[in-house]
Amino acid sequence: MLRVVSNSLNPSRVARHLSRPLEAVRTLHYQAYDSGFDQDDLTEARKWRVSFDEKALPKGQTTYSRSSGPGGQHVNKTESKATTVWSVEELSKSLPKLMCSALRTSRYYAKGNDSITIQAQTQRSRSANNEENHQKLAEELQKIYGEHVPGTTSSEKIQKYEALEKSFHSNRVKSKKQQSSKKDFRKGKGRDE
Repeated sequence: MLRVVSNSLNPSRVARHLSRPLEAVRTLHYQAYDSGFDQDDLTEARKWRVSFDEKALPKGQTTYSRSSGPGGQHVNKTESKATTVWSVEELSKSLPKLMCSALRTSRYYAKGNDSITIQAQTQRSRSANNEENHQKLAEELQKIYGEHVPGTTSSEKIQKYEALEKSFHSNRVKSKKQQSSKKDFRKGKGRDE
C-alpha cells in the first residue's frame, strides 16, 4: 500500500510546492452561521420542520418485484419487494427552498431520471415494504434538513460575531496603514530632513 502511494506522488511536483514561499491567505470574515442565508428562506424551512408530517408527503410511484435473499418459497412466489420513486420536481413542491437543491445530494438520488428512489424488501408484505420506503424518505428529509438548514443563532453569538468582524476590519486597516507608512519611509517621505 505504501508503495502505491509513494509511486503516485511526483517528486518534482512536491519539491516545486515546497520551495515556493508561503503566500499570505486572506482570512475569512467572522459571521454568524445563519447570517449568510436569506432570512425568509430560513423562516420557511423552520416552519416546515415544526409542521412536518410524513403523511403529507407525496405518495410517489411504487412498483413491486420479487425480492432476493432468504425467505424460502415465499420469496420465489410473491412480488413483495417495493421500489418507490419520487421525482425531485414532485418532492420540491412540498419542501422549503433551502432543501430543494439539497435533494440531489441524497444517497437515494437517481441521476438518470432525476428522482429519489428507495427500495425495501425486508418485510413479507407489500404494504409493509411500501410503508418502510415512506419511512426512509421521511428520515432522509430530516437528515437533509439537519445538514442544510442552520439552527437559530442566539443574540449573544450575533454580538460576538459582530465584535469579531469589527476588530477584523480595524486590524486590517491598521496593517494597511503600517504598510503604507513603511513604503513612504522607503521613498524618503517619512524622514526628517
